[in-house]
Amino acid sequence: MRYPDNYALLPQEACGYEDSPTVVLPVPFERTVSYGKGTAGGPEAIILASQYMELWDEELGNEPFRPGIATLPSFEPKSSEIAAALDEIEAEARRHLEAGKFLITLGGEHSLTLAPVRASRAVFGEIGVVQFDAHADLRADYQGTPFSHACVMRRIVEEGIPTAAVGLRSLSTPEAQFAAERRLPVLWAYQMEREPGRFAGLLEELPEKVYLTFDIDYFDPSLVPATGTPEPGGGFWYPTLELLKVLFARKQVVAMDVVELAPQEGSPASDFVAAKLIYKCLGYRREYQR
Repeated sequence: MRYPDNYALLPQEACGYEDSPTVVLPVPFERTVSYGKGTAGGPEAIILASQYMELWDEELGNEPFRPGIATLPSFEPKSSEIAAALDEIEAEARRHLEAGKFLITLGGEHSLTLAPVRASRAVFGEIGVVQFDAHADLRADYQGTPFSHACVMRRIVEEGIPTAAVGLRSLSTPEAQFAAERRLPVLWAYQMEREPGRFAGLLEELPEKVYLTFDIDYFDPSLVPATGTPEPGGGFWYPTLELLKVLFARKQVVAMDVVELAPQEGSPASDFVAAKLIYKCLGYRREYQR
């Protein structure tokens, strides 16, 4: 029997919660999007696309799902106040991390990342955050709230969590000044093709355990157009996989999220990129972090 709501449409023996080391938590959270909308549909679109993936990884020579991947019901916080809603998401994330699961949170907008990051720190102690993103997300506040998707990395930095960012190519002057003042490690998008080796150096500045947050607008919009604020000049598929291999080989990735997919009707390519990205990360984690 196969379960239609499961990531990758896995058979029953590969998707039970108790036996699966990995859990997928859909969080269709959308409260502060500022241009294109639709990120609340991201989790469902990713799961649907994943059900049409082939599960053999030709690079790794195995099926990354084999240890087990459990897909949880969608989690939607009840509070209308953003800070309280983030607290609810944090509690839900922490429950699964404390159960020893590798947690993959599917967004939703990027503001939700603060919650599983806090949960990861509570469970694992000292952690860093690796951010793949087009935008710095370092604003002090945006459109009347400090919990906007445009502020999430500012909140993380202010909580004393070290970060490293990859692919940034859109930020305000105050964000640039903040990044310079804090000496935040960044592999800018314009550096990615000519200096990909710098990424390993950025990772050396982080603790052994890291959280991976992957805003899908990191990718060039020719590859992933379905996001609220696309930016030209982003990452492409195989160079990005090389960076992810470095990450999983050099650090212990304790949890991750994929956010900011805003599905476009009749154009599922972006959904498939997000679904396959998660699967590749699971494959690299299995390969390098046994």
